[in-house]
Amino acid sequence: MTGALAHTVVESPCGPLTLVARDGALAGLYMTDQRHRPAQETFGPRTGLSLFARVAEQLDAYFAGDLTHFDLDLSLDGTAFQRSVWAGLLTIPYGTTVSYGELAARLGQPGASRAVGLANGRNPVGIIVPCHRVVGANGSLTGYGGGLDRKRWLLDFERGAHQTVLMDAFA
Repeated sequence: MTGALAHTVVESPCGPLTLVARDGALAGLYMTDQRHRPAQETFGPRTGLSLFARVAEQLDAYFAGDLTHFDLDLSLDGTAFQRSVWAGLLTIPYGTTVSYGELAARLGQPGASRAVGLANGRNPVGIIVPCHRVVGANGSLTGYGGGLDRKRWLLDFERGAHQTVLMDAFA
């Protein structure tokens, strides 16, 4: 990541979430033990930017079941293909899923489901850029940087199975 960086940590039902900002926009949302999580020292100083308050507010509303679409400035650092996949993720409606192949076809590259899966796994802003909404061709839960238990929890949550138990195992 390049640019002025800062970070903070917020609590959520999925465990602590590390928020990273770059030049006033959200550049990262990482879960504990997340695959492809950059090293902590690359996140910049821990601070209380007003952006983080807005992100935390929207995350709280999401986890309360009151928000289905985030409205935040994002700064997603990746290749052109990765950014196109992440933009495609933003079009998947709350509470629904698509397969990697379906997402590849939507992007005009029907033979690129594996590449879509790899880009999906590198999504730097989990939950808000909803990579958890992508599943295998048969509907199976395949891969998730935050772990399959979190992916299952997020999908169940969005489908209306509002769990009262927090994800203490991920704290």
